[in-house]
Amino acid sequence: MPEGWKSVRLDEIEPIPVVGGRLLWRPVRRTLDIGAFGINAYVAPTVGDDVVEEHTEESLGHEEVYVVLAGRAAFTLGEETLDAPAGTIVFVHDPRVRRHARAEEPGTAVLAVGGRRGAAYEPSPWEDFFAAERHRAAGDYDAYATELAAALERRPDHPATLYNLACAEALAGRPEDALAHLRRALELKPDWAEMARKDDDLVSLRGLPGWPLAE
Repeated sequence: MPEGWKSVRLDEIEPIPVVGGRLLWRPVRRTLDIGAFGINAYVAPTVGDDVVEEHTEESLGHEEVYVVLAGRAAFTLGEETLDAPAGTIVFVHDPRVRRHARAEEPGTAVLAVGGRRGAAYEPSPWEDFFAAERHRAAGDYDAYATELAAALERRPDHPATLYNLACAEALAGRPEDALAHLRRALELKPDWAEMARKDDDLVSLRGLPGWPLAE
């Protein structure tokens, strides 16, 4: 390997289905071990697939740049829409803007770069959840829970990490651990109670002693 630099083709990075399988993530930052900024790619095999999930960056405060590498994407940015063929660069400087993009052509690929203005970069917690999804897809729930438990060690008391770990532990048949982590997640984020009530990953916990939600 050469000193001081690395190179990889996008199609050499194994895609991981995330967000319920609606999004294919290629973990560029983790693959190249980039520590200065967030950078990842999303690909869409068919028309209508997401290449940017619907979200805001309010929780992280990130500015984001999206570069359409191939194909054509249809962006929704707040109340506005944008047709974005290959070569288009979209800069969303306001973290509050809700953004979403879908493929208008098969094989559409979008590169996303982000970070907080004026602050040192720290890898986003959601990368841990996305990376662990490969174990979920393979049905290896023990490995799924183990990887998220390691993420929690890096970010103790992080609400989303606690919640995702609870889901993984419930799927892995570890109800006591799952309930403990779920209770703590809901203590930190009480507004997630309705999401937890409807979450299929947590079905096995409902009705058990320690279930934190009144039915």
